Amino acid sequence: MVDDFAKAYLHDDIRAARQSVLGKLDGVSEYDVRRPLTRTGTNLLGLVKHLTMTEAWYLGAVFGRPYSVTLPRYDDPGYANRDSLWVEAHESRADIVGGYERACRHADATIDALPIDAPGYVPWWPRPDVRLFNVLVHVLVETNRHAGHADIVREQLDGTVGADVARTIDVDDAGWAAHRARIEAAAQAAAGLDR
Repeated sequence: MVDDFAKAYLHDDIRAARQSVLGKLDGVSEYDVRRPLTRTGTNLLGLVKHLTMTEAWYLGAVFGRPYSVTLPRYDDPGYANRDSLWVEAHESRADIVGGYERACRHADATIDALPIDAPGYVPWWPRPDVRLFNVLVHVLVETNRHAGHADIVREQLDGTVGADVARTIDVDDAGWAAHRARIEAAAQAAAGLDR
C-alpha cells in the first residue's frame, strides 16, 4: 500500500516538473529558446534535450527497457555533459520537444510496469545497483533542478517569473527594482560594504 502511494506520488511530481520545464518554452522565439544566457551556455531548448537523455536512460535501459532512439550515454568515452545541453541549428524545436515527450512516455511505461522495488543498474554511479525508487527520486531531482535553471533563463529572456508562465507573479518593474534594492542593501551590509 505505501509502495503504491510512494510510486504514484513521485510519478505525479515528475509529471508536474516536466510540464514546468516545457511551459518555459511557451511564447519564446526560435532564437531565444536556443540562446545561451549563462557562461556555460545554458538555454531553454538545450535543457529539454538534456532531460530527454535523463528520462530515456534512467527510466529505460537502467531497467532493461531500452529506448528506441540511440542517445549518448553518460559514461561514453569523451562524453561531456555539456554536449547534450544545446541544440544544433538543424534540430527543430518540434523534434526536441517531441523527442522529450516520447522519452517521457517510455519512462511512464517503465514506471507503470515495474514495482517500486524493481532492481536496476546504473553503471556510471558509484553504487550502481539501484531500485526504481532510487531512480524516481533521481529523475525528480534532476528535472526540478533543470526546471529551476529554466526559470532563471526565462526570467533573463523576458522577465517572466513563476512556475507557470500563464500565471506569473504580478509585480510591476518598480516593485521588482525596489525588492532587488533591498536585497542588494542587505548583501552590502552583511559584507560590511555599506560604510
